[in-house]
Amino acid sequence: MVSVANQTYPDIEHVIVDGGSKDRTMEIVQEFRDQLGPVISEPDKGLYDAMNKGVQAATGDVIGILNSDDFYETDDAVQAVMDAFGRQPDLDIVFGNVVFVAPEDLSAITRFYRAGHFRPWKLRFGWMPPHPATFVRREAYEACGQYRLDFKIAADYEMFVRWLAIAGLRYQWVNKVIVRMRAGGVSTSGIKSSLLLNREIVRACLENGIYTNLALVMTKLPFKLMELWRKSGR
Repeated sequence: MVSVANQTYPDIEHVIVDGGSKDRTMEIVQEFRDQLGPVISEPDKGLYDAMNKGVQAATGDVIGILNSDDFYETDDAVQAVMDAFGRQPDLDIVFGNVVFVAPEDLSAITRFYRAGHFRPWKLRFGWMPPHPATFVRREAYEACGQYRLDFKIAADYEMFVRWLAIAGLRYQWVNKVIVRMRAGGVSTSGIKSSLLLNREIVRACLENGIYTNLALVMTKLPFKLMELWRKSGR
């Protein structure tokens, strides 16, 4: 919440979606209540159900989703994104770069993902823009629908397939680190999660009429390993 509150861009509606947690989350939320928009705290059907609730509750023209373990890298991160929308009013999507850090040491960068190489044709090979660093116009959600709840960890990938490969939405990359992410999330927490993720990526493509297979998707692994050595580059 602090990284959102510190943003220099003045017109931010901060929507909180909490799955009815039993820890101190809501106590912390109350400390910032006067700076927040809608607050939803109730049981949900998982991460993507929470995202759908947040999108539905938001009233702004551009929507960004920040997970609880992530935070904006700089105070002008949102401003940089909105400047891109301002320069090209016909854009539907703007995304930037992310850095992954060790959960126990937020200054220890473990991976740098520079998203400038992304092209929609790379979706069939398992590539996608970094979802936490992606901002999307409300009209795109209205046209393409919600995150699918029948995907466990790749519903965001499936959404990018609909946005970019099927609907052909207009996008722009901003060469700036937008979000700092703690490593060890559900999609990066081990071999089983990685296998499930890649299977769901194949399914996301095939169910949207894009041919791929597990072998094609796995060709991205050497390039991802290279990102482990690229730990800077703002």
